[in-house]
Amino acid sequence: MNVTIVGAGSWGTALASHAIKLAAGESVQPISVLLYSRDEGLAQQMKLTHKNERYLKGVQLPSELIVSSHWKDALNHCNQVEDLLVIATPFSGLEETTKKILKSGVVPNNWLWLCKGIDPDTFQLAHEIIKKNLVGLIHDHIKLGVLSGPSFALEVAHGLPCALVVASNNPEMCTLTQRAFHHGSMRIYSSSDLIGVELGGAIKNIYAIATGISDGLGLGFNARAALITRGMSEMTRLGLAMGAKAETFAGLAGLGDLILTATGDLSRNRQVGLNLAKNISLVEILKNLGHVAEGVRCAKAVRSLAQRYEVEMPIVQSVCAVLFENKNAKDAVKELMSRDPRIESL
Repeated sequence: MNVTIVGAGSWGTALASHAIKLAAGESVQPISVLLYSRDEGLAQQMKLTHKNERYLKGVQLPSELIVSSHWKDALNHCNQVEDLLVIATPFSGLEETTKKILKSGVVPNNWLWLCKGIDPDTFQLAHEIIKKNLVGLIHDHIKLGVLSGPSFALEVAHGLPCALVVASNNPEMCTLTQRAFHHGSMRIYSSSDLIGVELGGAIKNIYAIATGISDGLGLGFNARAALITRGMSEMTRLGLAMGAKAETFAGLAGLGDLILTATGDLSRNRQVGLNLAKNISLVEILKNLGHVAEGVRCAKAVRSLAQRYEVEMPIVQSVCAVLFENKNAKDAVKELMSRDPRIESL
């Protein structure tokens, strides 16, 4: 089985490293893994040093990992029936990557993506963006899926325990993903709820920003727990309105990812919130961050979806007000706390 991972950022590199590190004594089919970087300099550095110091400082990569900056090498490496293409670009690069793959003339059979987000202009999820570009070119044998869940890349790269969920409308796609990554310190569950898994992975970033603001203002653990719980309710409401399953949001791609991203200091979205609480401008925060914070891109799209589906999402509204309308973080919290009492429900 061959696996090609497109995107040599922190998560793509960590997953590539994991796929090769088979646990001793486990009966796992050998996997050949190619990591594609569009940056030739980065690719050369990884080949020479077996490290990706730009995105995963101090992590030693397996010598068996194939690294390439040549597009043909990447796609030719995953052109057999049971090979797997993994798109590990930021969400903003998903459509460009999809078009580039299709223009190459070598269309892999099995597509898996790791990016989490919602298009801020079209409000499309990842699978909708990919399917839109595959129209007229797709055959029945092509399978699509998303891998999501609570996973800091640095911890995965160090071999610490991790549990994720793969979602696909095709059970064979879930099985292929499990064959590639379910071993050693990583456990992969499967789901048929593609919409729910994608929504959970995207929306939780907004609540990570909200929790970062709360913690940055010193509002305490009680406030943090309330934000996470009510955030969970908000995302579930929208998910149900869009056709997702409620149990998905209680699982790894919902609650699991939400807890990690809202409370873990490796979370870029949490860092955005912590800095907003210090009255640092969003422009400066994103400049200093050096990485993509998907919650910022996603917030407006989720607010628009909530309006379209007539779903109440007050925390999302408040985060958008702070991000895009220059509302003071303390004032946004006061408005949330001044809402009328009501029965607890989704």
